[in-house]
Amino acid sequence: MEEKKLHIPKRFALIGGAGYVAPRHYKAIHDLGHELVAVYDVNDSIGILDQYAPAAHFFTSFERFDRFLDKQRQLGLPVTHLVVCSPNHLHDAHIRFGIRQDMEVICEKPIVVDSRNLEGLLQLQSKSGKRVHPILQLRKHPSVIAWKSAFASASQPPSPAVIDLTYIAPRGNWYYASWKGIQEKSGGLATNIGIHFFDMLLWALGPALDFKVHARSHDREAGHILFKDARVRYFLSIDGDIVPKGQSKTATGSYRSLRIDNQEVTFSDGFMDLHTEVYKDILNNKGCSLADAQPAIEILTKMRGVTPSLPKDPEEAHPLLSSQQKKHPFSA
Repeated sequence: MEEKKLHIPKRFALIGGAGYVAPRHYKAIHDLGHELVAVYDVNDSIGILDQYAPAAHFFTSFERFDRFLDKQRQLGLPVTHLVVCSPNHLHDAHIRFGIRQDMEVICEKPIVVDSRNLEGLLQLQSKSGKRVHPILQLRKHPSVIAWKSAFASASQPPSPAVIDLTYIAPRGNWYYASWKGIQEKSGGLATNIGIHFFDMLLWALGPALDFKVHARSHDREAGHILFKDARVRYFLSIDGDIVPKGQSKTATGSYRSLRIDNQEVTFSDGFMDLHTEVYKDILNNKGCSLADAQPAIEILTKMRGVTPSLPKDPEEAHPLLSSQQKKHPFSA
């Protein structure tokens, strides 16, 4: 008879506990039977903790948070994992903090805003022996896995597949007043709301051969990426009025569409529980690595350095590009 493996709860601390994505991490830690010990955020609107970890210590002072972690280690109760959900531009510093505190680090997207910071993290990870785990949850979505498998097993196409990626995530005026609306802090719109989709494409299709940025403004971005067996026309926006008429939205008003040669891949549902699946992999030593996150960070860093220009070849343009350009001209 096979002996059951003893479940030993891991001890977690989390930075950025009052943010939008933190509850998905609270849920994953709770549902998998682990302990959230400490949470830090400069904001104290964090009553959601009561649903998952009412006993967690909460700090609005980073110094007190740091001291608490030190004391836990001195008491022989070290916190094993740090979860980073802070604003994008702080990820690099908070990952470094976690590694120096001798913790494994789980970090939300993007691992860093600028790809130049990756090399330092890779070196620090190598010296410390502690791992940094990016949250790349679309790699766990059943529809995306099925699509990747089908695309890989298909016979060599006579011409590259045409893929249209559309993601519209409505955001109000608060977005522009927050760190998310500041490119130096968020990395810009494509990095902040689109990085999971760029990771998904690179994971499924292989390295990008070339790319073009067709348009970029405060609330939308569009372009074209060339792969060996596919060309991707992408359109990202936080303007909910752009959602095509008759198209279904999620409960939050978001619209996600992935069309391959005019065939829709349904992947709008099932997003909310993917963090738990990612945590299972991480805690079983099967999670994604810094190297896995690197290609998407690199291409998005390069994209920010490109001045947008409308496509000369209409075949490269996303279907929404021309219609929206007439209504709301893009600017660089």
